[in-house]
Formats: sequence, C-alpha cells, structure tokens
Amino acid sequence: YPLVLAIHGGPHAAYGNLFFFDFQLLAARGYGVLFTNPRGSSNYGERFTLASNDDWGGDDYRDVMLGVDAALARAPWADGERLGVLGGSYGGFLTNWIVTQTDRFKAAVTERSICNMVSKWGTSDIGYLGNDIQWGGPPWERAQFYLERSPLTHVRSVTTPLLIIHSERDLRCPIEQGEQFFTALKYLGRTVEFVR
Repeated sequence: YPLVLAIHGGPHAAYGNLFFFDFQLLAARGYGVLFTNPRGSSNYGERFTLASNDDWGGDDYRDVMLGVDAALARAPWADGERLGVLGGSYGGFLTNWIVTQTDRFKAAVTERSICNMVSKWGTSDIGYLGNDIQWGGPPWERAQFYLERSPLTHVRSVTTPLLIIHSERDLRCPIEQGEQFFTALKYLGRTVEFVR
C-alpha cells in the first residue's frame, strides 16, 4: 500500500491517540498513514520541545525521514516506492522543505505553509515575536539562517508534484507564502497546483 507521511503544525504541538478525519479518509482510500512527533513537538518535555528552535529543517527533518525508514522496515505492507507527504502550517513548512531536499516522495500536499522565512517574519501575526524566539532574532541579524532554511531558496531542487492549499485570511501563515512557492514552481515549469 502507498504510505503518506503526515506532519503536524506548530512545531510545538503533538500528535496523539485522537481521531483525525483526514487520516481516516486516507486509510479508507487504501493509504497507510504515518504520523510522528519530531523534535519540537510538545510531548516529550521542555528540552525536546525547544530542540527545533534555531533548527527548522535540521534535526526535525532528519527525525521525520528516519520515521519513514523505521515504518518501512516494520510494515512490510507499505510500498517504499509510493510515498506521499503532507502537512499544514509548520507541517507545511516541513513538507516544502522535504520536497526541496529529496525526490523520495511521489506527491506532496502543503497546507497553509511557509516557504520564505524572511517575508513571514514581517507578515505573520506572530512572525516578529514567535519567529524571533524560534529563529534566534530578526532576519537582518540572522540573514544567512533565514535564507538557508527557507524552502524558496532551494525551490530549483523540487521535482515532486505539489498541491498547495492556502486560505486567503490566514494570519499565522499568510497567503503570500503559498503564492510565492506556487509562482516559483510555475516559473520553473514544475508540476504544481494551487487551491486558494
């Protein structure tokens, strides 16, 4: 069966033993669903929760990819050649980051996502405060980090077909984030669709 990696928002949130309608819908359609709590999740204590600060796209990315490897090793029914990835908000950021770092996934869905840390800092309702804390200061003090960890910087590497879903009135992850990634991918001639 194909396997879909689902990434939660936050990053300071966590998946638990709860009902997620979209996971049930995917399972009903014949997909396995893998959901993990990588570094930054809020379920293993304060140190673990803060471990993603100053490292979005670092160890958190490695955690979810190791989760995929572990799931494939333990679930012989999962087809490692038919992988998908999806996520919203921070999970959308990590989905965007994943498709710029690997072509391992055959399709991706990014919802209310982040692609450009610099513009998010000044347009999000918590950008100037929350991102100062999580990214170690404003973009003019950490320009290299903001650029290096922005999926938009690495957009030329994307080969995975991507569906972008974004709400116009999202104040946390402004729609300009989805617009930027969509425009860049269209400009490069990649397979992308945008549901606004």
